[in-house]
Amino acid sequence: MKITTFNPLIVTAHPEEIIALFEALGFERRHTKRNLGEDDTTLVRMSLGEFRVDISDKPDAQQDIMMIRMNVDNFKEAHDFLYDKGFKGTFTEEITEDTSSKGTSLISPSGFMIALAEHIKK
Repeated sequence: MKITTFNPLIVTAHPEEIIALFEALGFERRHTKRNLGEDDTTLVRMSLGEFRVDISDKPDAQQDIMMIRMNVDNFKEAHDFLYDKGFKGTFTEEITEDTSSKGTSLISPSGFMIALAEHIKK
């Protein structure tokens, strides 16, 4: 398994406020993915040079949640590796998949979270 991207992901009930903050810091929106998973989540990817941050909406979030977004070249291998290390599903056990990616959120035994994804290349 090869890690292709590793950056912060902020899950929030107030994505536009967080996006505006990062835009004020000089980050630019790179792309937006909509209607992800059973909650129809929206994910906005932002960058400033080589730095990346992703912001995802979760309207019922009581507070902002910080995760690590980790893109890999082999989702199944990474998913199995993390499960073997004690990670479990976070909000749901759902694995979302669309035409360009596959992903899920996992939580470690000590409580930190990883949003695991693989870009599907055709």
